[in-house]
Amino acid sequence: MSQESRVKSSAESTQGAPLETILQQWKRERPDLDPSPMAVCGALRRANDRVRTAIEGTAAKGGLDGAGFDVLLTLRRQGRGETLTPSELAGEMMLSTSAMTNRLDRLEKRGLIERRSDPKDRRSLKIALTEDGFSLADSLVVSHLTVEEQLLAPLDTAEREDLKRLLSKISA
Repeated sequence: MSQESRVKSSAESTQGAPLETILQQWKRERPDLDPSPMAVCGALRRANDRVRTAIEGTAAKGGLDGAGFDVLLTLRRQGRGETLTPSELAGEMMLSTSAMTNRLDRLEKRGLIERRSDPKDRRSLKIALTEDGFSLADSLVVSHLTVEEQLLAPLDTAEREDLKRLLSKISA
């Protein structure tokens, strides 16, 4: 299945009942309530499901799950040869450090990352991409951006900026 087909099929599978139908049902059943927040949050959830499914498809092309994909791209954007401690990596990814260990173990087994002793603090580790990890991340980021562009294609530049601004207000 092509990446574009995967994006389209993920859209179809996350749609469910039309949001307007859901609102009308709630208005009928509970006319004392304003169900309009459900429409906004439902649309956000459906959009998130579609984006997540598409991104997981990109990660799968590299034999990764979403978690491993995030680690590789986070390390890659630091620059060639740059390292992060597991705590710094978790912070960059907005995760707990305990969630990081299994991710790093899986990537290390595949030869995509390496744990190095920190020369400034022997009790600490630094995480770095191997050459294979760097190459895979470089390849996957191109596919990733292509998929994201396909997802956002219905929006013009101003709409994308508006959406980014509005979502930032919710996530702040």
